[in-house]
Amino acid sequence: MNELAGSLWTHWHAHPDVLIGLALLQGAYLFGVGPLRERYNLADSVEPRQVATFTAGVMVIFVALISPIHFLSDGYLFSVHMVQHVLITLVAPPLLILGTPDWLIRPLLRPNWSFRLARMLTHPIFAVATFNIVFSLWHVPALYDASVTIRGLHIAEHLIMITTATLMWWPLTSNMPELPRLSYPIQMGYLFILSLAQIIVFAIITFASHPLYDFYATAPRIFGIGPLLDQQIGAIIMKIGGGTLFLGLFVMAFFRWYRQEEGQAKAERAERDYLDGFHDFQKPPLEDNYP
Repeated sequence: MNELAGSLWTHWHAHPDVLIGLALLQGAYLFGVGPLRERYNLADSVEPRQVATFTAGVMVIFVALISPIHFLSDGYLFSVHMVQHVLITLVAPPLLILGTPDWLIRPLLRPNWSFRLARMLTHPIFAVATFNIVFSLWHVPALYDASVTIRGLHIAEHLIMITTATLMWWPLTSNMPELPRLSYPIQMGYLFILSLAQIIVFAIITFASHPLYDFYATAPRIFGIGPLLDQQIGAIIMKIGGGTLFLGLFVMAFFRWYRQEEGQAKAERAERDYLDGFHDFQKPPLEDNYP
């Protein structure tokens, strides 16, 4: 195990399914913002910042599924598997959404059925419920152990998690007026619900008196971390990772809401001052009364 720990950073596994999937995703995006945009005159240009943001999201998934993170999570440590889940559900999806121009998605929503479906899938209640139900189900011990031993099921797990996480992030990061972001006050409520939604799963995993996942209970030990401690660290990573992120976004939403309200109040005061001055200007001068 010491030899393994020393050579850990050499364990990059080029899984063909991951490489092909990410290459198709990035290739489709570049084709859309490049040749497709020019051919159908979707937009005059594309912002380099958005291309960089989308590519960063793809790279986060690449690191999560190809790097030693994947090697450790698939064979040794539940806690590292939770790091992987944080990356593919809480880091990559918002980057992918923020990096996608609205004009690239809009043609897909022109059919009425497509728009209605998209509006339903990205509705805040549906999105938050679907993500948390899916996330919780995949952490049921029997299903979890099956997912880390059956390659096809593991691929399905990651695809479903990324998809439902993208729906969950949409109301917070959307670039589309047709499927807009939530207002700042509602964003705060949404983030509060997200921060509470995984408490049951977190509590069960953290306070269990024995390892819940047979796969990791019997896995070779590394770094001197026992299976129960590994399980507790994983639960803390799950909760602290999501909780810290949601709390930070909650604070940002609050201050943006405050600035928005303050700016609106200033604009209304300026308008009132202007109208008062205009009315004063229009008043006829008082006539002088001479004795």
